[in-house]
Amino acid sequence: MTPLLLLHGFPLDHRMWDGVAPLVTGFSSVFAPDLPGDSVDQEPSLDVVADAVAQRLRAAGIDKVAVAGLSMGGYVALALLERHPDLVVALALVDTKSTADEPEALANRLRVAAEAEASGTVDVVRPMSAVLLGETTRTVHPEITATVDGWIGEQDPATVAWSQRAMAARADRTETLRAFAGPVVVVVGDEDTVTPVAAAEHMVAAAPHARLVVVPHAGHLTAIEDPVAVAAALSELPVE
Repeated sequence: MTPLLLLHGFPLDHRMWDGVAPLVTGFSSVFAPDLPGDSVDQEPSLDVVADAVAQRLRAAGIDKVAVAGLSMGGYVALALLERHPDLVVALALVDTKSTADEPEALANRLRVAAEAEASGTVDVVRPMSAVLLGETTRTVHPEITATVDGWIGEQDPATVAWSQRAMAARADRTETLRAFAGPVVVVVGDEDTVTPVAAAEHMVAAAPHARLVVVPHAGHLTAIEDPVAVAAALSELPVE
């Protein structure tokens, strides 16, 4: 059976997959590393992160893997697919997009990076749960907001800055997705305002063998807001 690699979003860590990992079926094992890991010693680039992930997989004796990435994790997943296509047999793109940043978003990432670096704190990203979580989650499940707020507050400011610069520098990988012959599932919350349903539909249209799963009453962090739905989508990926 094929192992499953779970790549988390920004500004969080592997814990955002805690509700999903025990529920997925059909895989030999599940890996959920923290990103960007030791890559912070190099120039900010998601390519560097993808290479490090590939090296870690191969060191563990893994030569084929299904990859699920949420938000930043989706960007890394596409970089991994482009740079190490022999590794990736199936792909789940969760609340993410295949396109590069628009100028305004890119400038904001660089601003956030500079502020985190200058202040030596994560204060600049602390309010992000209000954008990342859907309106329903924020209203009905305040405990989820509290959990996400806590995780954001525990991140390293230098890692926050590095990750923002790496995301700002990423390329459009729609054509990489278009060339992928393996199975793809694209998952998006219907309340996601960061990478909305239109971004998900763009990826489904590009990938030759993709299906769309829209999670109701969820925002940008579907893996946290509705782990059952996300686990079900991942478990339906056709892998051996």
